[in-house]
Amino acid sequence: MTPALQVSVKIPPRERILAAASDLFYRHGIRAVGVDAVAEAAGTNKMTLYRHFSSKDELVAEYLRRLAAESDAVWSDLERRHPGEARAQLGAWLEEMAGHLGNPDERGCPLTNAAIELPEKNHPARSVIETFKKEQRERLAALCRAAGLKQPELTADELFLLLEGARVSTQSVGHGGPGCSFVRMGQSLVASRKA
Repeated sequence: MTPALQVSVKIPPRERILAAASDLFYRHGIRAVGVDAVAEAAGTNKMTLYRHFSSKDELVAEYLRRLAAESDAVWSDLERRHPGEARAQLGAWLEEMAGHLGNPDERGCPLTNAAIELPEKNHPARSVIETFKKEQRERLAALCRAAGLKQPELTADELFLLLEGARVSTQSVGHGGPGCSFVRMGQSLVASRKA
């Protein structure tokens, strides 16, 4: 496995390890990548990796925490671009997610991918995944309520499931499949719930 990541020794080892793990886990899968490969891609060794992370499981959990934090920045950006305009934020969210769906380098949601790979409920990453997904759904519900949509909770569930399904569809049947209709379907759903 030859990672695309270019390692710089000026970056602290912990950050190099996380960058390498993020690249490798996303491209190849969590179970397929061992700590040896992560350490090598990070330009370090297993001893250094274990000095920063007590186990591969803890490394995986931190990788997912970082991704969740990046998602938080997307929500903040939507609020900044459309202050006080919940419907505009919903529309911008649909477009933002469609951008991910249309990117040929993306392999779906890394947290969903991790949930599939890590079915053990006691894995440290499971709580990260479950908390993230619940928060995403609640953010959608809050936007739907703020937008004055009818049945905001149900609308949020439908938008959430529409995105999850579009991600899986794009992975299984390609970018020309049903996932390419995500924005249009989402807009139609939102329009049908306007008060």
